[in-house]
Amino acid sequence: MTHANSPLTVEGRRRLIERCRTRPLAHVAAEMGISRATASKWVGRYRRFGEVGLHDRASTPIRQPTATRNEVVVMIEAMRRHHKWSASRIAFELDQRGISVSRRTVTRLLAHLGLNRRKIIDPTGATNREPQKIVAERPGHMMHIDVKKTGRIPDGGGWRVHGKGSIEAKKVARTKKRGAKTGYVFLHSAIDGYSRLAYTEALSDEKAVTAVAFLDRARAWFAAHGITHIERIVTDNGACYRASAFAAAMGESRHQRITPYTPRHNGKIERYNRILAEEFLYARTWRSEHERAAALDVWNQHYNYHRPHGAHDGQPPALATPTHVNNVLASYS
Repeated sequence: MTHANSPLTVEGRRRLIERCRTRPLAHVAAEMGISRATASKWVGRYRRFGEVGLHDRASTPIRQPTATRNEVVVMIEAMRRHHKWSASRIAFELDQRGISVSRRTVTRLLAHLGLNRRKIIDPTGATNREPQKIVAERPGHMMHIDVKKTGRIPDGGGWRVHGKGSIEAKKVARTKKRGAKTGYVFLHSAIDGYSRLAYTEALSDEKAVTAVAFLDRARAWFAAHGITHIERIVTDNGACYRASAFAAAMGESRHQRITPYTPRHNGKIERYNRILAEEFLYARTWRSEHERAAALDVWNQHYNYHRPHGAHDGQPPALATPTHVNNVLASYS
């Protein structure tokens, strides 16, 4: 591909060669707005290589003293194709054979070979490992906890009520510029991995003391549904869950923190957060944060006692609890 600032394209170089057949090289170079050295370069390449010499060459240096040896590149490709090892594993195996290659170099070479992604090696996924499911065997076996951060609704409603660019939306934007921030609401949620029974509270922050108080209230709420013993509490690696106060509040329950940056390991609460957003937070327009907070209790009842859940063949989560709560009226008024 010709450089963007190059005065000569491939066709221009052909014309240069034709003109130099009958005219002095320096005159043709001045006429075409290039140096005599450039003109001489293209004429020399044409005489040596013919038509192919008029095309741009690769910018790769002819000699690369520090480049990885070809036999090592072949070994890296073979390890990746046959064993599907990661760059770290390949670097380790090479080191065991007395070949020192950094992990970053292996990563760069795999990208250059087009083997940096597993789906390229095996497009059908036939050799991929079977994903392991996180299955709770009984009520209280695993309780998943998480915090969902959502913007606080200004009094009178936000842009979802009045529309973007409206007078009300601009008014809120002006207050933000003056430093009066609307703030956030932190939805603390806990869900039983077996029954999918869920408990949610809208709180003002996600500090450790707040998370500990929420855990105590969640335990009492689950105990009222027959889940008196919680064997394992699954959380992410948030600061509130790494605090010593939270560890002390768990009592006999085992604390299991997921692998960092792997939310699928806490998938049940992540899926619940999505349901919460789609069916409650943004399912209707709210005029104030107080209005939405008041409706949260109604949402808790609807989700647990009436909303059909796919994990229980269309039955609500409360029917899968030890107490089998099923006498809650459908009217929430």
